[in-house]
Amino acid sequence: LDFSVQSNASKLFLNTLTPKFYVALTGTSSLISGLILIFEWWYFRKYGTSFIEQVSVSHLRPLLGGVESSSTTGLFSSVNGEAEPRPSVSECKVWRNPLNLFRGAEYNRYTWVTGKEPLTYYDMNLSAQDHQTFFTGDTQQLKPEDAVMQKAWRERNPQARIRAAYQAIEMNHECAAAYVLLAEEEATTITEAERLFKKALSIVLFLHTRSQHEAWFSFYQYINLLVYIKRRLAMCARKLGRIKEAVKMMRDLMKEFPLLGMLNIHENLLEALLELQAYADVQAVLAKYDDISLPKSATICYTSALLKARAVSDKFSPEAASRRGLSTAEMNAVEAIHRAVEFNPHVPKYLLEMKSLILPPEHILKRGDSEAVAYAFFHLQHWKRAEGALNLLHCTWEGTFRIIPYPLEKGHLFYPYPGCTETADRELLPSFHEVSVYPKKELPFFILFTAGLCSFTAILAMLTHQFPELMGVFAKAFFSTLFAPLGFFADKMESFMPSSFWHQLTRI
Repeated sequence: LDFSVQSNASKLFLNTLTPKFYVALTGTSSLISGLILIFEWWYFRKYGTSFIEQVSVSHLRPLLGGVESSSTTGLFSSVNGEAEPRPSVSECKVWRNPLNLFRGAEYNRYTWVTGKEPLTYYDMNLSAQDHQTFFTGDTQQLKPEDAVMQKAWRERNPQARIRAAYQAIEMNHECAAAYVLLAEEEATTITEAERLFKKALSIVLFLHTRSQHEAWFSFYQYINLLVYIKRRLAMCARKLGRIKEAVKMMRDLMKEFPLLGMLNIHENLLEALLELQAYADVQAVLAKYDDISLPKSATICYTSALLKARAVSDKFSPEAASRRGLSTAEMNAVEAIHRAVEFNPHVPKYLLEMKSLILPPEHILKRGDSEAVAYAFFHLQHWKRAEGALNLLHCTWEGTFRIIPYPLEKGHLFYPYPGCTETADRELLPSFHEVSVYPKKELPFFILFTAGLCSFTAILAMLTHQFPELMGVFAKAFFSTLFAPLGFFADKMESFMPSSFWHQLTRI
């Protein structure tokens, strides 16, 4: 094999290339890198990671004998210093929104006006599962109308669900679950929904009285229906302006069924009390539920911050505070805001109207964007009513992120922020809503690399198209310099080795 012949051939090939070849080469390179950049950017926006990096980590690293980074497999430290595993997507529990709207009277009205669907299929499917569990009881002892309602909750088409509810009522006029479905989905006003819920309540109370003598009506089915209907009736009263009546109904419900705290009826009560501006009663409810042993929520944390901010916000001035320092009451308010922001960092942008609100979903993820949307949708008016509260929030909320360690290996007052919220929120919130992500993800290396490569090759293509002769000279000089070491190596080899060696090597 004669290296010098190959070197001369490569030089001859470079000399025969025309400027059109370099224009085509640079243009094609720019196009390909641009397509890769567009795909990488789309994949990052949709899934929050780089496709190339994901493929490299998932498939190439095991082949090369690599191991996973300790930063992704290690343990987090909790606020108590104990080791806590990184939360996975399956550990992100989805909760039913305590203040979810009525489909027929509120969600459907939004669809009629905008043409957009405010609820995702995943969210509605979770609601269907809830209703099947709450209202139909043991599937082995289903009555014919209950079997129809089981199918009705699973129907994707709203009209099919409504037809199934009427079919169940024809089979048994005492089918309370069918009236619940009609109140939720067919009623186009809150007044009409309230009428249907009262009809369902009278049926449930009658069945409960009769079930004391007959064993066919399930006690747990009665409890679930009764609690659900009474709660929705209280929400109807709240929406129709009968707030004191709604507060009394919620208090009676919590007193009658104290073990159903997981339904978070106290969050409905807090919102109604704030509307009444009964701040002493709000503080009493918080004293019971804002306990270290009880699960937190955005409603609990931000309502506590609102009460403390309200006490000082009307006289708060950032300039005066920077000169004289914060008073004890102001410090307590700022710490409460920092605590609330650490629990759910997505809420302030909605309260400060830096981000547009949408209708809240029927299910929320605690500490996620879905919970922030649900909280701000109902509580923004209460923050506006407290003079200066939003100004205090605006001046102090970003200071929270200086307290939280970065990266999020441990929390300050709560456990580290879970990394699974973005995936679950994208399932719960409609596609036209831009999901808020925390912590803000940095652009992956391959997006930056492909962006630089695309820009560089595009500039080369443009210059080659404008100045073909000059760029052709530069390209030939570049490739000649690139292949020069190969020719120099071949010349040296010929000078050291006899010609018989090269003839023998060629024969082999």
